[in-house]
Amino acid sequence: MKMLRFLFLVPVFVYGCCGNAAASDGGAIIIGGSSGSAVIVLGADSPEADQYASNELAKYLGEITGAKYEVSDKADADKVNIYVGEKAARQIKPDLPIEELETDGIIIQTDGRNLILAGDPPRGTLYAVYTFLDDLGCRWWSSDASTIPSKPEIVVKDYDLVYNPPLEYREPYWYDAFNGDWAARNKNNGHRPSLESRHGGKHVYCGFVHTFYSLIPPDKYFKDHPEWFSEIKGKRKTERAQLCLSNEQMRKELVKNLKEKLRSMPEATIASVSQNDWYGYCTCPECSAIYAEEGSQAGAMIRFVNKVAEDIEEEFPEVAISTLAYQYTRKPPKLVKPRENVIVRLCSIECSFGVPFEHERNKAFQEDIIGWSKICDRLYIWDYVTNFKHHVLPHPNLNVLGPNVKFLVDHGAKGIFEQGAYSTNGAEMAELRAWVLAKLLWDPSLDSQKLIDEFLAGYYGPAGKDIKAYLELIHNESAKAGDYLGCFAGIANSKVNVGWHGASSKFISYEVMAKSWNYLQSAEKSVSDDAVLRFRVQCAELPVMYAFMMCWKEMRQQADESGIKWPMPESIDEVYVRFVEIAKKKNITRLNEWEKGYGNIDKALVEAKK
Repeated sequence: MKMLRFLFLVPVFVYGCCGNAAASDGGAIIIGGSSGSAVIVLGADSPEADQYASNELAKYLGEITGAKYEVSDKADADKVNIYVGEKAARQIKPDLPIEELETDGIIIQTDGRNLILAGDPPRGTLYAVYTFLDDLGCRWWSSDASTIPSKPEIVVKDYDLVYNPPLEYREPYWYDAFNGDWAARNKNNGHRPSLESRHGGKHVYCGFVHTFYSLIPPDKYFKDHPEWFSEIKGKRKTERAQLCLSNEQMRKELVKNLKEKLRSMPEATIASVSQNDWYGYCTCPECSAIYAEEGSQAGAMIRFVNKVAEDIEEEFPEVAISTLAYQYTRKPPKLVKPRENVIVRLCSIECSFGVPFEHERNKAFQEDIIGWSKICDRLYIWDYVTNFKHHVLPHPNLNVLGPNVKFLVDHGAKGIFEQGAYSTNGAEMAELRAWVLAKLLWDPSLDSQKLIDEFLAGYYGPAGKDIKAYLELIHNESAKAGDYLGCFAGIANSKVNVGWHGASSKFISYEVMAKSWNYLQSAEKSVSDDAVLRFRVQCAELPVMYAFMMCWKEMRQQADESGIKWPMPESIDEVYVRFVEIAKKKNITRLNEWEKGYGNIDKALVEAKK
């Protein structure tokens, strides 16, 4: 049993010029100087991910100090030795407690003139290297933007760190975050990123979600076995329906089909057996009796997936069965408990995302997570951090990201999937959200506001100050307006694409958007001589341009009534042309979850010209 969780002894780094000595009189390790004064020691026959970790360390230490670093299977008595991976580390510390680490746990220690970077295989050593580089000031903001400090020497003192991340599964689901190198450097290990064996792999789903009909296809089975599908109002049906979870024959066929899929996917670590993305649960007498006994439709679901998990366990002992607590299955059952090899993914889709989960508005979700945490050993969360109706619209939920991740971990979450805009590049503040969430999923104790501030300064440079002012404005105005801010929020001032549950973005008014635009124009002006930073700011302007176009008539009327000078071109067509120019350069392919292209604003153009 792996028992360690957290142990921090804070590392101390001093940057400066201290000559070419390998170690100072005070016992500090000095890396850098004209000779490099360090060797990266990699054990013979080390795993591929450890080899990659060594190469990454050599690469970035070289960028930081300007020296070259050798990767060798032998230590050098005249230099600092950085032992990377378990095989190398045990050369000087045979009792290194690698086996006591939890999933992806890391160890970073100084030992005399040596530095140890190791971790739980297969990814832990790579994460130890990236943690060390992160402490040196390396930041990978996005797939194509990073900050690597430049210092001739690094002095490392008193480093003793054992850290086990509380989440075994970490996935900020944003388009840019799918880049494998970025995901590894920010310690994401979820299903979607292009993580390869050199990155230590990842969690791989066999069927990611909503798999009932892929496991029991209606076209194949309904004609001969209608009893395998939902009975609704006395009739068996497949349209917007589910499976009959009390039917044993169906379960045996599903297990057979699932095993065939798993045999073709030896890399799979999780298999999804989960409801379709709608209601339509079975109301036959047998299923209904289970619901009544368990006090929830989740009772039939967990009984069913428990049997599936038991059936596949012998052949696939490393594979867990994943199901959902979603819509009609959100309420935990009274009696049955998920097996050890069952993962329950609790979904927050109905929540108000403008306030933390611990807010009174989200009381129902609080009750659900408390209930599931009492009975489920592997509770995962499917969280929502975008607006699916309007990916590019301002969505002021940044203030809750840190509190929400901490809340979920405090209530037993072992994995978190943060669903953003996965199908298009350039959704509202996407790079910021992905980076901040990645940091929080690795260490939920971090201060999310400090992370946001750090990203704004690092990614936008001098423009970060004005962009921060813009973000603070829309968050404050949304709070004042009392916005529910659902993940399908519409726009209160727009006749186009009004939202779900009446969860509209009431903060989007002319006065607020005009002030926002002024902040963003100031931000662009501050980096006008830097083409890269200027384009990043222009992408940050798209949400406000989008809001103006979606509410064009209403905005013009409010401008006349308020007396506040109109900040946009006189013609919506001019704004549209500029929006599309930037959006295409950013490779934005859609503006909402379901429709390719720019249909949302195409409709707004028609409305504006009526």
